[in-house]
Amino acid sequence: MSLLRRIEKGGGSGGSGGSGGAGGSSGGGGDNPQQPVRKPAVIGQEGRPVPTQGAGRGAETSYMDLKVRVQNKLLNEMDQSMDISRKNEVRQHIEELFNSILAEESMVLSRAERQRLFDSIVAEILGFGPLEPLLADDTITEIMVNGPKNIFIERKGNLLRANVAFEGDEHVMKVIDRIVSPLGRRIDESSPLVDARLPDGSRVNAIIRPLALCGPTITIRKFSKKPLTVEDLIRFGSLTPEIAEFLRACVIARLNAIVSGGTGSGKTTLLNVLSSFIPADERIITVENAAELQLRQEHVVTLESRPANIEGKGAVSIQDLVVNCLRMRPDRIVVGECRSGEALDMLQAMNTGHDGSLTTLHANSPRDAVSRLEVMCLMAGMDLPVRAIREQIASAVDVICQQQRLRDGSRRVTNITEVQGMEGEMITMSDIFEFEQTGIEGGKIIGRIRPTGIRPKFSDRIEDAGIHLPPSVFGVGQSRR
Repeated sequence: MSLLRRIEKGGGSGGSGGSGGAGGSSGGGGDNPQQPVRKPAVIGQEGRPVPTQGAGRGAETSYMDLKVRVQNKLLNEMDQSMDISRKNEVRQHIEELFNSILAEESMVLSRAERQRLFDSIVAEILGFGPLEPLLADDTITEIMVNGPKNIFIERKGNLLRANVAFEGDEHVMKVIDRIVSPLGRRIDESSPLVDARLPDGSRVNAIIRPLALCGPTITIRKFSKKPLTVEDLIRFGSLTPEIAEFLRACVIARLNAIVSGGTGSGKTTLLNVLSSFIPADERIITVENAAELQLRQEHVVTLESRPANIEGKGAVSIQDLVVNCLRMRPDRIVVGECRSGEALDMLQAMNTGHDGSLTTLHANSPRDAVSRLEVMCLMAGMDLPVRAIREQIASAVDVICQQQRLRDGSRRVTNITEVQGMEGEMITMSDIFEFEQTGIEGGKIIGRIRPTGIRPKFSDRIEDAGIHLPPSVFGVGQSRR
């Protein structure tokens, strides 16, 4: 893809009265574009020109006009056949032309503003425009674009307004297209919503008009460049060392586990950690809507669903992939999230020799998770009685890990629940660990996940795997079956 097509008039408005054309000269709100500016303007820290004594109309040129003018001129002078994947070389070439163009401009910029202007232009050409500084900030976990001017971020569980903005709807649309095009996906009026991912694995959802009334909307769930480990979760307080050891034993003993929780509660992070416990000599197949799991084992096959093309054909669902991966000789199946009828195929896989499978789903409690599984199985279109579905769930699922984002923004494992079996028409469950809040200090919730004193019925399977968990893990002196 050529640089000119990639950014198209700077990826922004280019429609302000001061932006120039091929030569990059400014109309200056009615000034003769050939007339030189008599006095220079100095760009201040806020990106606005500071008029100098006796300066002409050129002193009123906005920072955005300068950016668009320099950007367009730079694009016209660049070699459009350059390979933009070689970003270091392209960046160096851009910097040389940038310095040359600024030398021709009748503007004096501070070093900080010169760097800001350069970074902004490079972000438009090689990156994702105004989102680049937010994506580079490792303290930000979520980016929410609610139209071109309202951008919010999540940092440490708190929502804050970002100090960046797009120039208009068209600018946002160009960034969305830059995200989805490399993945072979599209977004337009006939298909106004899309799931995608960034090169670093961050998950992206975009939805545009006419569905999004406030304008093109982007939601980016960022993931750490270095996947979080179980030690990180212990340090953050999401887990205790005892819980981590128990979950490791469950995975190695090939128990089927479900991670349940609300949106943004940390389900995918916990699923990544659980997957890291899978032995390296096992074949793992992951199935996701947008590939975001970051498994470190060598023998991993990643499958990703595909939406329909412009003719409405060619869609490959999660359910299709789950059925297909059963023919791929998996030792473990990891489904990023069960949302619909694929839950029935997942349960059948768990019940037909594919022990140790993992998945996530949205639910507010372990009991709600079981109810959601029932509903999703009914969505598969099979005319099955509810009791048959419940028997499948009770036979397939061994343990449910409930993840929750608490009021202070922290993410904790709040319940680890064993699915014990059927009693009459009901699925019986028992909490092995549960979170107990002891107070609030400085706005932070104080508490700890503690054992209930009940030893799970699948303890013998953990023992058979050669793992001995001391009774103290489940509560000292309490070893009921």
